[in-house]
Amino acid sequence: MLQRELYFALLGTGFTCLATVLGAAMVFFFKNDMGQGTQKAFLGFAAGVMIAASVWSLLLPAMEMAEAQGKNPLLPVCGGFAIGGAFLMVLDRIMPHLHIGSEEPEGLPAHLKRTTMIVLAITLHNIPEGMAVGLAFSVAAQDSSAAALPGAVALAIGMGLQNFPEGAAVSLPMRSQGVSKGRAFVCGALSGVVEPIFGLLTVLVAGSVTGIMPWVLAFAAGAMIYVVVEELIPEAHLGEHSHLGTVSVMLGFLVMMVLDVALG
Repeated sequence: MLQRELYFALLGTGFTCLATVLGAAMVFFFKNDMGQGTQKAFLGFAAGVMIAASVWSLLLPAMEMAEAQGKNPLLPVCGGFAIGGAFLMVLDRIMPHLHIGSEEPEGLPAHLKRTTMIVLAITLHNIPEGMAVGLAFSVAAQDSSAAALPGAVALAIGMGLQNFPEGAAVSLPMRSQGVSKGRAFVCGALSGVVEPIFGLLTVLVAGSVTGIMPWVLAFAAGAMIYVVVEELIPEAHLGEHSHLGTVSVMLGFLVMMVLDVALG
């Protein structure tokens, strides 16, 4: 059964990784960096998708799974959510990274190249995404009915939609800073590779301990919400009130909600 879960998880996270790679490939077709308005729209859309995915694809299934196991869902869902947020907070503090458009790196001091730290910043965003998609497809592999797989597919499509511009958001700015097209593409593509890695690792952990799945689903939700509140929404507004950023967040939420309701 675990082999089937890993296979499903690899398919789902492989799709979202491919979306990032295709987005990074835009460096071969466009010369200029993204405009500020475009960047706001993409970041806001990603935030909305991740908020909706946290609710419909992670927290609600975690509650249902805990109840099916005969447990009170309060502890695993709230506990997992809090631990997931704390995990990303610690990772954010210790991993050296540099956000696009920023001059001051975050995390522990490290003598790394600017391009490397930009890739690490996007990698932080992609860790909870990989966990979420991997877990959703793992649950679909366990479910004998046909109900879980469409929901997992909806989540993968939603994550893929926001990963495409995310890959471009890595490669295009690097190209505008003088990095070669090939290297900029590789850096953008590498930022998405973390999704299959963490997706499979999370499924392995969840499958090795009986009854831990509700905790892990809530953990992924907490990690994603941390990324949204700490990074995506502030960057979507870029230091000022932005109707474009706000509308993009709502649009991303709406698209992910529609996908989940229609397919799930």
